Amino acid sequence: MKVVDSFLRYVAMDTQSEEGTDCFPSTEKQKDLARLLKDELMCLGASDVRMDDYGYVYAVIPSNLPEDKKVPAIGFIAHMDTAPAVSGKDVKPRIVKQYDGKDIVLNDTENVVLSVKDFPEIIDYIGQDLIVTDGTTLLGADDKAGVAEIMTMAEKLLTHPEIPHGKICIGFTPDEEVGAGADYFDVKGFGADFAYTVDGDALGSLEYENFNAAGAKLTIHGRNVHPGSAKGKMKNAILLGMEFQGMLPTFDNPMYTEGYEGFYHLDEMHGCVEEVVLEYIIRDHDMNKFLAKKERFLKTVAFLNEKYGDGTFVVEMKDSYFNMKEQLRDHMHLVENAKLAMKEVGVTPKVAPIRGGTDGARLSYMGLPCPNLCTGGHNFHGKYEYICVQSMEKTVEILLKIVELYSK
Repeated sequence: MKVVDSFLRYVAMDTQSEEGTDCFPSTEKQKDLARLLKDELMCLGASDVRMDDYGYVYAVIPSNLPEDKKVPAIGFIAHMDTAPAVSGKDVKPRIVKQYDGKDIVLNDTENVVLSVKDFPEIIDYIGQDLIVTDGTTLLGADDKAGVAEIMTMAEKLLTHPEIPHGKICIGFTPDEEVGAGADYFDVKGFGADFAYTVDGDALGSLEYENFNAAGAKLTIHGRNVHPGSAKGKMKNAILLGMEFQGMLPTFDNPMYTEGYEGFYHLDEMHGCVEEVVLEYIIRDHDMNKFLAKKERFLKTVAFLNEKYGDGTFVVEMKDSYFNMKEQLRDHMHLVENAKLAMKEVGVTPKVAPIRGGTDGARLSYMGLPCPNLCTGGHNFHGKYEYICVQSMEKTVEILLKIVELYSK
């Protein structure tokens, strides 16, 4: 089972998740891939293979070590869904052999070009093979690359029983892209002491820190009066929304932040003079700064309610996930062994905070410490997404080396 062959097979299936549904998973089509993975794992000879009613797939590669040798059970997890932002239907991947360092025309008809100017990191792959889109859909490397890499690792271990290893637990999740990937994950039944999500980007990326995250829905109740006689009577909810946004720090905005810097992000705004709804996400790696951001948001609401009348601004705020670093402090062997595994297969580790979230963050707070490993992909969630074939193959080597390190 070559990792590329598996990847191309998986991206051919539309598994796009959907925001705002009342069902789980959010789309039934995710279960098509889940059923395929279940069948493939069973054919490979994995144990305890199961797919539950929610669409999660679990499997075990039993330890082949002597019974008196006790080693941790290690898990590997990836998600099956693709992002709602861009279509994942009828994906038509193309392999660019021995990339020459020039712009890649993805779609000549629609003038979609993967250009060196816009994506300069692509020149790092000169001489290697890239899988790209046809410019009309995303590719699905997030996270079908992780799925393919885990499956290729599993195939290697199951068809080569002479390779010593402890218990390996495999899990594939739905609905990660809509923030629900860990909602019904069976941590106890999964059976691992620790795990890695394989859901990162460029080869060598290793992440054990992520944002603390909250969402805030701000509803502004205005008063619509004919503009010809509105003096002293109208309350334009649109303008009140603009006033609220203007009171947040200008540079605490995604377009001005990087690294460990947090932000307020106005993700959606809709409405009219009578009523406006603003959807925000609030992020920061530092818990104290995160709490301060939420407090400032609420204080701004209170100030404007005092100015315009109680109930003019109504906020619903809910925490989404927290920085997994707090749960990994006592399990840093996961990070150190991942670094060592990368170095031993010739990859330079690149440790950086995730400017987002991952299933691993929530799973870490559910009792399964879970840092995040690379897949080899770039430009996720869009038509400029691509992945390097050699990076995928090297990621499989990293996974196998981690298994080896935990089997000694």
